[in-house]
Amino acid sequence: MTAFAPALRKLAVTAAALVVVAMAPAPAQAHTEPRAPKGFVALRDVDPTIIQEMRYFTPHNFVGEPIDGYRKPMCILTEPAAKALHKAQRSLLRQGYSLKVYDCYRPQRAVDHFVRWAEDLRDERMKGEFYPRVDKTRLFEDGYIAKKSGHSRGSTVDLTIVRLPAKPTRPYIPGEPLKPCFAPRGERFPDNSVDMGTGYDCFDTLSHTDDPRVTGKQRAHRDLLRSTLAKSGFVNLPEEWWHFTYKPELFPDTYFDFPVSRRALPVAHF
Repeated sequence: MTAFAPALRKLAVTAAALVVVAMAPAPAQAHTEPRAPKGFVALRDVDPTIIQEMRYFTPHNFVGEPIDGYRKPMCILTEPAAKALHKAQRSLLRQGYSLKVYDCYRPQRAVDHFVRWAEDLRDERMKGEFYPRVDKTRLFEDGYIAKKSGHSRGSTVDLTIVRLPAKPTRPYIPGEPLKPCFAPRGERFPDNSVDMGTGYDCFDTLSHTDDPRVTGKQRAHRDLLRSTLAKSGFVNLPEEWWHFTYKPELFPDTYFDFPVSRRALPVAHF
């Protein structure tokens, strides 16, 4: 038996190694991110003059943190919607104004983030600015939060108008004192937008485009934004002065979930 001992030991080691290999978990499959189909573009490739302040890439929004799916602070839209914005921008530039976009294409995972936040009634860190007069238990019932968003179809955009030359908007500092989004312009969070009567994403009836309490310059600014975009094929959502959808939509029935990033887009051909 002595002569066979080294061979037996070798066989035992080999068998043990095979058992370890057999028990080892299978290597993880490489996760492939969804990509945008042909027809989506970066707005900057179509019109680099339109100002972009992508709020959901930052913590300055009603949730209070960067939103899932926003990998880059960039506006992505369907090509027809982007070209229509370019047309509207040319009209405004001749009048001394520029468009500024806050949000464009929105992945479904971002909408899901909103829904999780709305269901967590304990998290009201941004209530003082974005929904001071709305009980969080009513966000779904009142239509402020939904499980699907037209933004995910790629032809909807949230935007405003800025007087040129544009002054920079100071960055939001997490934890700073919050002011109601419907407060007078000099009191609410500073924005280089013209005065629209409320800030962006203000969960309040004052955000309704035709609210009769909005008069004077604020009314004129809302009307200028709506009329300019209407000439380029955009339809306003009456409950939000900032919300417009280009018609007809390129993808009217599809809710996409590719991330907001340059890598998710088809190769630009401009």
